[in-house]
Amino acid sequence: MSGPILQAALDLTELKRAVQIGKEAVAGGADWIEVGTPLIKSEGMNAVRTLKSVFPDNTIVADMKIADTGTLEVEMAAKAGADIVCVLASSDNSVIEEAVRAGNLYGVKIAADLLNVPNPLERSLELEKTGVDILIAHVGIDQQMKGMDAISLLREIAGKVSLPIGAAGGLDAVSAGEAVKAGASILLVGSSITKAADVRAAAAEIKKSAAAAYGTLSDNAASKTAKTAKTAIKDVDKEIHEIFMQVSAPNVTDAMHRKGAMSGLVSYCGNVKVAGRALVVRTVAGDWAKPVEAIDKAKKGEIIVIDNGGRTDVAPWGELATWSCVSKGVAGVVIDGAVRDIDGIKETGVAMFAKAVCPNAGEPKGFGEIGAEIVCCGQNVRNGDWIVADESGVVVVPKERAYEVARRALEIHKNEVRIRAEIKSGGTLSDLLELYKWEKKQN
Repeated sequence: MSGPILQAALDLTELKRAVQIGKEAVAGGADWIEVGTPLIKSEGMNAVRTLKSVFPDNTIVADMKIADTGTLEVEMAAKAGADIVCVLASSDNSVIEEAVRAGNLYGVKIAADLLNVPNPLERSLELEKTGVDILIAHVGIDQQMKGMDAISLLREIAGKVSLPIGAAGGLDAVSAGEAVKAGASILLVGSSITKAADVRAAAAEIKKSAAAAYGTLSDNAASKTAKTAKTAIKDVDKEIHEIFMQVSAPNVTDAMHRKGAMSGLVSYCGNVKVAGRALVVRTVAGDWAKPVEAIDKAKKGEIIVIDNGGRTDVAPWGELATWSCVSKGVAGVVIDGAVRDIDGIKETGVAMFAKAVCPNAGEPKGFGEIGAEIVCCGQNVRNGDWIVADESGVVVVPKERAYEVARRALEIHKNEVRIRAEIKSGGTLSDLLELYKWEKKQN
């Protein structure tokens, strides 16, 4: 291998956009162009034909994910212009063997995708015997959202089979270099390229990172195993927080299929972009004892979420409580009800979301509780759930799904960044997304 191959995975549904993004990716150094499965399902073999005509000097990979009729589907892709055709490694050996025979007949290579294979190494050794040309250590998008990564899968099989191995699944400029060090000779990169505002620059950065990693291996191959065996310990909460601070509240609701948004809240003052775990409080008729006591229990970076029963005629929170939050490092406060002393709270810099402003305060009688599940502005909230809030509103993310939702929201954000760049170049949203084509058909 002269160096790692960069394969730009065009996992889009619009062919016109795929062609433009492909051109920019090739300009940035992409070697192979992958006609992604979504694009094939959307446009059929016309997508393969079109991309082959636009990129005659680049290898065209048809990600067919063949699971049956191996001969027929390889023939279709090959005749449309594919140079490499992908089959699912989980398919029956009879399917894969037929695909290999068809590949030999039509002069194309067969890549076996290890997506969802229970025993990757065992299956890789079997696949090598069937005659496939390439193995793909692939962690799917939905698996990535839950923290699985291609590097770990790659390490299971690299060095144990003689076939070239591709790595696929959330690669970027950093992880692409790690994949090369772990044994990948082909880097399948999707959203880090296709959703970048500057596709050419993104591809060039990944190509540079991969080349640098390959150069390191060439100079010191003896230390390869030791280097790739090292794994970083993730601070998951830190990573979740960092991702949530990159995305918007709308991105987060989109990632949860339009769920989790609180209703009726207004951002009154302070930093209006916050994310953190919830500390929940229930109070009655503006009784401010439990809300204030919750400050003492709060950890740095948490967001206090108060159920005041939606009442806007009496406030369980004011300026002095907010200054106490500054001392404890509380990131923000969300109230299903009213807040007072807004002029003073503005000086604290603490994010404040409430339904209304009212000067009346309740009495500190101690009614209510801290830490029990509440309903705040229409959403159930528990201690430890994540809150993401900005000028668009407040969203609750169940703690069990926080990492997954953060990753999905980041993908949505990246897609918006790319589409925004295309709109600024003269496109329109309906045209770019082909809305009329994809409107749901009515019975």
